[in-house]
Amino acid sequence: MYLKWSEEKRLHEIIARDEIMQLVQNYMRAQDRLDPKLHRSVFFDDAWLSYGIYEGGPDGFVEFAQNALRPHKANHHFIGQVQIEVHDLEAFGEVYYQAHHRIVEDGKEYDYFVSGRYVDRYENRFGVWKIAYRSELVDWVRKDEAADAFFKDSKMILGARKPADPLYHRENMRKPKGK
Repeated sequence: MYLKWSEEKRLHEIIARDEIMQLVQNYMRAQDRLDPKLHRSVFFDDAWLSYGIYEGGPDGFVEFAQNALRPHKANHHFIGQVQIEVHDLEAFGEVYYQAHHRIVEDGKEYDYFVSGRYVDRYENRFGVWKIAYRSELVDWVRKDEAADAFFKDSKMILGARKPADPLYHRENMRKPKGK
């Protein structure tokens, strides 16, 4: 069966968007789990990152971001709407995000919220999509005193950083035998 040119183009765009979304998701996971190898994997070696507080290549950025997030007690990045325009082997994206950081200042816990957008350019080189350019635009920031003390005595399973997070222990995701 042969596809019409417009169907082939549409299929190419769907696959490109799916692969780019995986980059976006891996970027966020890498920040939340403090996984520098995964973090670095989403960028081409010659990518440029423009964050205002960081301007430069991916190696320096990953080191900068991982070191900035490491002192936090927890991080949680949430992806909102994503627009990706595919133009053959190049794509442009706008990715809305909200980031929650649990920080400690003077012995007191605070929730630091950042909301904004990533404005990206992606490229497909030799069949692989990666980020070639990323800028972060901050729309608003908020800092509140932490208000979830009830978690301290909770039996809930709490998230953690790599390698302690349950995400990295897939053998525990199977139903125990006999139950």
